[in-house]
Amino acid sequence: MNADTETIHRHLERAEEMIPADEVDAALDRMASAITHRLERADPLVLVVMNGGLIPAGMLLPRLSFPLRLDYIHATRYRERTFGTELHWKKAPEESLEGRTVLVIDDILDEGHTLQAIVQWCREAGAREVLSAVLVEKRHGRGCGMRADFVGLEAPDRYLFGCGMDYRGWGRNLPGIHAIREEDLNE
Repeated sequence: MNADTETIHRHLERAEEMIPADEVDAALDRMASAITHRLERADPLVLVVMNGGLIPAGMLLPRLSFPLRLDYIHATRYRERTFGTELHWKKAPEESLEGRTVLVIDDILDEGHTLQAIVQWCREAGAREVLSAVLVEKRHGRGCGMRADFVGLEAPDRYLFGCGMDYRGWGRNLPGIHAIREEDLNE
């Protein structure tokens, strides 16, 4: 194990559990119910935002018992860093968005810049309607004013990981949601 990996392990071990896995499951059930109520007859195209949206989508989609199409989009501002920069587009969806109802699934809504850009891109690609779903929305006063249509959980303004969210590329796979200690963010 190299020094960087040892530091990551130490930070993950010292992190605080913010939302246990059973609360995440309950939130996913609520989200699935709301999404089903709104989209069960819409024949939606679901776009998963990689990489963070992979885990929440994998937990949410089996709870949706109506026909849908699935694709993904890859746009990021973080690129395994702890801060965002300009939006970097890696992959557009294969499916046509023209005239479709689109549901974008992501892990977290922090300041909203990435999700806002993706939603705008979907509209410009011809989607009739674009809705968004995030597992977690942070509570703070920063951001661009973007609001998700479906939100599983609210969380304080901490650096979170687990359930799709990562800390320097690690921890996405953890079932609960955790927060890195402030003093570890600068190390």
